[in-house]
Amino acid sequence: MPKRLEFDPIQRAGELWEQHWPDEDAGVYASMRAVTSIMRAHQILIAGLDAMLRPFGITFRRYEALVLLTYSQDGALPLSKLGERLQVHATSVTNVVDRLEAAGLVTRTPNPRDGRGTLAVITPAGREVARKATERFNEERFGMGAMPKEDLDALFTVLRDLRRDAGDFA
Repeated sequence: MPKRLEFDPIQRAGELWEQHWPDEDAGVYASMRAVTSIMRAHQILIAGLDAMLRPFGITFRRYEALVLLTYSQDGALPLSKLGERLQVHATSVTNVVDRLEAAGLVTRTPNPRDGRGTLAVITPAGREVARKATERFNEERFGMGAMPKEDLDALFTVLRDLRRDAGDFA
């Protein structure tokens, strides 16, 4: 882990941004600091979540897929639906399912409703990994234990607006 800085580098970058771009609207500076903070928070969270998942042999993306399959009606979803719900490209879904299948956590079967499609089906081992990993996440509050519930709710609302504006949902 790198040495802890004596200052907030994102705040410092924001101040330098303002010095080098003095004619910009104040919203530009706030946007720069917010985006940079979100990106750094993403790095911190993914590293922490993946560390919690390491004992289970999965990553956060694979965990998300297992949970979706666990919550689905029959423990199965078409790969296209899995990609849609995970909001990733078809190639990424194939990679996630390949890795889960290699670990014995899912199987692939032909989709009986679509002769060309494939279903990802969670195995009993996959259900067990999803259950244990979820217990760990719940214990650790998904790595967000430093923030009170009210701040987490506010953060969700703010980021939800960003996601809606990006077209994630209507």
